[in-house]
Amino acid sequence: MLDPKNWEETKQIGHRMLDDLFEYLEHLRDTPVWTYAPDAIRDHFHAPLPEQPQPLDAVYDEFKKYIWPYIGGNIHPGFMGWAQGGGTAVGMLAELLAAGLNANLGGRDHIPILVERQITLWLSELLHFPKTASGLFVTGTSLANFMALLIAKTNASGTSSRVEGVSPLLRGYTSQATHSCVIKAFEMAGLGSKGLRIVPMNVEDLQAAVDKDRSEGLQPFIVIANAGTVDTGAIDDLQALHRFCKKEKLWFHIDGAIGALGMLSPRIAPLLKGIEHADSIALDFHKWGQVPYEAGFILVRDAKKQLETFAAEGAYLKRAKKGMAAGDIWPCDYGPNLSRGFQALKTWFTIKAYGAESLGKMIEHTCDLASYAAKKILASDHLELLAPVTLNIVCFRYKAASLKRSNEINQAIVEELQLSGRVAPSTTLIDGKLAIRAAFFNHRTSYADVDYLLTRVLDTKVFQTQQ
Repeated sequence: MLDPKNWEETKQIGHRMLDDLFEYLEHLRDTPVWTYAPDAIRDHFHAPLPEQPQPLDAVYDEFKKYIWPYIGGNIHPGFMGWAQGGGTAVGMLAELLAAGLNANLGGRDHIPILVERQITLWLSELLHFPKTASGLFVTGTSLANFMALLIAKTNASGTSSRVEGVSPLLRGYTSQATHSCVIKAFEMAGLGSKGLRIVPMNVEDLQAAVDKDRSEGLQPFIVIANAGTVDTGAIDDLQALHRFCKKEKLWFHIDGAIGALGMLSPRIAPLLKGIEHADSIALDFHKWGQVPYEAGFILVRDAKKQLETFAAEGAYLKRAKKGMAAGDIWPCDYGPNLSRGFQALKTWFTIKAYGAESLGKMIEHTCDLASYAAKKILASDHLELLAPVTLNIVCFRYKAASLKRSNEINQAIVEELQLSGRVAPSTTLIDGKLAIRAAFFNHRTSYADVDYLLTRVLDTKVFQTQQ
């Protein structure tokens, strides 16, 4: 009923779409990173529900006029503000194939589930997890962190807690630098934001916090470490934290959204020593892995723990020994979703097409860009580096006479740069100082882009009116 009445016509439009996309990717540098959408464009999306069909070519033309020019810009080489990968033509094609197959990876016996399992095995090899580890594609590390929290909660309270709830009150521990999604995860899990203790990630402070909570009748159950913090890319002492968690019998979870895939680089992997001891790891292929959105992942050392948290019975999920309802692995048993797209395919294609070695070199390149930027900042009389550069994130500012004036000027600089359409950094706060944050995750970004960013920061006309 919804198939094309004229397949040849649809094919022609499809080929035009694909050709336009290839042309766009090939000439990204000729386009702005980001363009502000005027009111006339925004008003277009207040139109009422369409009652009648419209020709596909007309819908595509509408897309090209009202949507395409006003995207977020993370595929552009000048996009530096947030931890977002740039995607690839390979990933785009794989996404097309996945959409065409329209596979539901909730369960049942079909090969796409084995593709997802292969990614789990590859990650287990990369991160030195056992081959029996379990894994699951999710939207992103925010959800993966939430799932890890639920698994740790069930591990601490027993499977009966899925029915009876949690008692006594559980307490988790993380640092001030941890992503805000972890706080949200505690809220969504019913543990409350007060259930998460913000503690410096060293053994002495952790020990004091754990001992205090136990003396008050509370139950410590998880430590959440960072393999690359979102603001600066800093890495916690994963080995020391593992030893502490093992001694105190606490779940050791690592948020690896920023840095876990650094294990692909022999040069960066030593910085992540201890990641192999985690009970669970959350990461994103759509950042350093350059896989198109969405491609988050959770890896769990003990598959049984993941099953105990999420597996649920239902007549519509009845298993069989033969036929389509067979199959050893049903991903719906390992997470909250029954309806799941074929997210694994674009990751599988990316890894197969580029190989681990090339991906590792790409990751090293982004770190080299950050080191290059840091050296130029340190050599400047007008710029100040606000945090050590560990991986691929640089936080700096233009110096001014006072903190207030400096914060105002740097905010204005970032806004002007974003509006310029050539480079787009973002801001963050480092010890109360507003920082220009350049996160080099895009494989297309070059040294010339870094030079342009720093030159524009120094030369921007903002100073003519605000110094």
